[in-house]
Amino acid sequence: MDVVPEQPDEKLVELASRLFAMAREGDTGSLVAYVDAGVPVNLSNDKGDSLIMLAAYHGHADTVSALVDRGADVNRLNGRGQSPIAGAVFKGEDDVVRALLAGGADPAAGHPTALDTASMFGRQDLLDLLASPPD
Repeated sequence: MDVVPEQPDEKLVELASRLFAMAREGDTGSLVAYVDAGVPVNLSNDKGDSLIMLAAYHGHADTVSALVDRGADVNRLNGRGQSPIAGAVFKGEDDVVRALLAGGADPAAGHPTALDTASMFGRQDLLDLLASPPD
């Protein structure tokens, strides 16, 4: 017997799109209200980008910290093998890098790693920070 996959519910797809937009835009209050109400904190889109990846890449340290506080996986790689901390280093989002490190992010995770990215862009300050993250 062949099983025909169900089409995703249109309303769920719309909600997920709004949630990813909240992460990209740094709408922390709205996003965490949904997470606190039961939306998975590690929700990912079709490219494997999690809520924390999108918040990190778009420079929203407060959103990153709020997601970390709710158990987001700071080392979850997207579909291209990239980590949130490497994305933050790539974008030059120093406050996000600090927030991710405080949440336990691994600077050697993914490809390229955050360390590789900081080196590539000549960011010795970030290399120093990544080499000795805060306790």
